[in-house]
Amino acid sequence: MNGIPEGFEPLSRTSPFTELLGPIYQKTGSSGLIIGLKADRKHCNGRGIVHGGVLGTLADIAMGYSSAFATEPPTPLVTTSQTIDYVGKAERGDWIEVHTDVQKVGRSTAFANCYFHVGSKRIARASAVFSVVA
Repeated sequence: MNGIPEGFEPLSRTSPFTELLGPIYQKTGSSGLIIGLKADRKHCNGRGIVHGGVLGTLADIAMGYSSAFATEPPTPLVTTSQTIDYVGKAERGDWIEVHTDVQKVGRSTAFANCYFHVGSKRIARASAVFSVVA
């Protein structure tokens, strides 16, 4: 796994869509699940910058999985709302990490935030609300 930091392994839950986007990696840190992606040409727009939609998708995956697996047994969730603010950029070849902070998983809704890093630089933040699936 060239350029993949130590401790990361392939994402344990996949779908046809995440397989198209990936490979996506994960590791468990002291604050929970961390998602990682090595930016490739397919992730970039015409200017060579990672497309905002890629970051939005990573946010949804990171916050959704972290929130669902914050309970035992896992809580089935669907995304209700997501916002993202871009404050920097990632380019082809960059290692992107998404660190998640689950605020609450309740009986009907869950709330989470996440922060994107390239090295020591924060490039985006996102928040989401999830509905619990009955």
